[in-house]
Amino acid sequence: MPGRLLVLSNGHGEDLIALRVLEALHRRRPELQIAVLPLVGEGSAYAAAEAEGVLQRIGPRQALPSGGFSNQSLRGLVSDLLAGVLGLSWRQWRLVRQWGRRGVPVLAVGDLLPLLYAWSSGAPYGFIGTPKSDYTWASGPGRSLLSDRYHRCKGSEWDPWEWALMGRPRCRLVAMRDRLTARHLQRHGVAALAPGNPMMDGLAAEPLPAELLQRRCVLLLGGSRMPEALGNLRRLLEGLGQAALVQPLLVLAPCGSQPSPQQWEPLLRQLGYGPVEVPAGCGAAAAWASGAVLLLVGPGRFAAWAGNAELALAAAGTATEQLVGLGIPALSLPGPGPQFKLGFARRQSRLLGGAVAVCASPQQLAQRLTLLLNEPRLRHILGAIGRRRMGAAGGSEALAALVEQRFLGVSGHQAG
Repeated sequence: MPGRLLVLSNGHGEDLIALRVLEALHRRRPELQIAVLPLVGEGSAYAAAEAEGVLQRIGPRQALPSGGFSNQSLRGLVSDLLAGVLGLSWRQWRLVRQWGRRGVPVLAVGDLLPLLYAWSSGAPYGFIGTPKSDYTWASGPGRSLLSDRYHRCKGSEWDPWEWALMGRPRCRLVAMRDRLTARHLQRHGVAALAPGNPMMDGLAAEPLPAELLQRRCVLLLGGSRMPEALGNLRRLLEGLGQAALVQPLLVLAPCGSQPSPQQWEPLLRQLGYGPVEVPAGCGAAAAWASGAVLLLVGPGRFAAWAGNAELALAAAGTATEQLVGLGIPALSLPGPGPQFKLGFARRQSRLLGGAVAVCASPQQLAQRLTLLLNEPRLRHILGAIGRRRMGAAGGSEALAALVEQRFLGVSGHQAG
C-alpha cells in the first residue's frame, strides 16, 4: 500500500466515529496519508483534525435539506432531490472509483451507502457498521411485530444484499457495534467482529465549579440539525418547565456550531428565561435562568459536561447513545423530524434497552423527570442497562490496530 487510506462516512454521528478511529490510527502510523470523503453534509467534525494535519477532507460536499435522513420521509427525499443529491452522489462515486483504480484501500463507516461505494471502488475495503444493532429487535421495550418478524426471519437487522457486500473477498474488515450483531452476521458467513465501540471514547468529564454542585444536574440535547434542533429544544424545555422541582436545577446544554448561543436567545426568552452572568470556570458561552433553573449553553462542551449529569432530556442520535453508555438515563420527546421522529425515538429506546424512555407529551416528560430525580435506584438500574448496551471505551484503538493489520501492506488492485 502506498501509505494512503480513503475513508467514507455518511452522517454527523458516523463522522465522529470515524474521527475517533482515524485519530488513533494517526498515533500509530503518523506517516499515513488519510483522505476523508463525507458523503452527507460538510464533515465539520473533521475540521480540527484536518487543521492539525491528521487527515484531509476531499471531494464534493453539500449540506442536504433532510440532513441525511431522506429515507425517513417522502418530503425529505423530494427536498434532497431538488437540492441535487443525485448529481452529488454521482460525483462522489466517480471520485471513489478514481481512488480505487489506484489501489488505495477504502474504509467505509456507516450503513449501506458507504459500503456500496467502497465495494464499487474495486480496491480492498473495510466496513464499520454503525447504525444497526440486533438489540433493536431481539430485546427492548415495546414491540414492532412486523419488523421484528422480518428481522428474526433473516436472523439479522442487516439485509442480505449488505451481507453479500460484507462477505466479498476484497472486504478485509467488518466491525459491528456489539457482539450480538456480530454473532448473527457470522451465521451468514460474514467474518464480523465487535472489537469495541468508538462512540464511548474521549468522554472524560471535567469537574464543575463548587457553586454549581449544590444543584441537581440534567443534560439537555436537542440535536445539531437546524431548524429541527430548536423545535426539539422547545418541546423538551416546555416539559422541564412543568416538572415539580423541589431543589435548584442545573441544565447543561452542550451543542455544536448549530444552534449557536445567539440562536438560543429568542427561544429562551419566549419560555421565560433571562440572561445571567456565566459562572466562572464552567466553560459555558451563555447562562440563562428561570425560577429554580439555571441553564448553561456550551458549544463543544458535550464530552466535558456529559459525565456530570444525573439524567438527560434528549432528542439527538449519537450524543444520546454516548450519554446512556456513560450510565446516564434519558427521556426523549420526538417531534416532526426529519430525524428525531417517533419511529426513530422508539428504535433508539429499544436499542438501548429502555435506558431512554420515549415520552408522548411535555406533560409526561415532566412527570417522568420528577420521578427519576426522586428515584436514585431506578436511575442506577437504567444506567447499568445503558452501559451494557453501549460497551466500554477503547474501541477506537482496537479498530485502528485492525485497520493497520488488515490494510497496511495491501497493495494493488485486487478483484473480488
